[in-house]
Amino acid sequence: MKKLSLLILVCFPLFIAACGQIPKVAEVGKPAPDFTLVDLQGKIWTLSELKGQVVFVNFWATWCPPCREEMPSMQRLYNRMPKDKFKMLAILNNDEPGLAKSFAAKLGVTMPILDDQKNLIGPKYGLTGLPETFIVDKQGVVREKYIGPAKWDSPLFSRMLMGYINQ
Repeated sequence: MKKLSLLILVCFPLFIAACGQIPKVAEVGKPAPDFTLVDLQGKIWTLSELKGQVVFVNFWATWCPPCREEMPSMQRLYNRMPKDKFKMLAILNNDEPGLAKSFAAKLGVTMPILDDQKNLIGPKYGLTGLPETFIVDKQGVVREKYIGPAKWDSPLFSRMLMGYINQ
């Protein structure tokens, strides 16, 4: 059984590659995979339509303790950033929108929360877990990828984001 598992593990990716079926995922330095999702208020968001702005794309879920932990710092960052040059999109991944609405109301979260409860966008970004955050520059290129929670309102992240905004 171990030999069969090893054979599948080694050969399957080669088979997929030969068929041209390896999915493309988000990579730093490459264009961000485009997506269209609806937020919890019913507004439609398409990433490619946000070119010219720096976009903070965060994948999260209410059942994820580190995601809940970082959300207040994301909101504080969102409040400080220039709305005409910066967008923050919190993509609810594999979770119930009703739970996210309650969570957002309790915390006073005002950033757009986009519904990806069926996890259609996560695979395009090659998610390894939650939370994961991607910083997309004004040209639509992924410039940063962060795995795990962060204190987003720290001076370090504010400077980094303003650097992309001022380019």
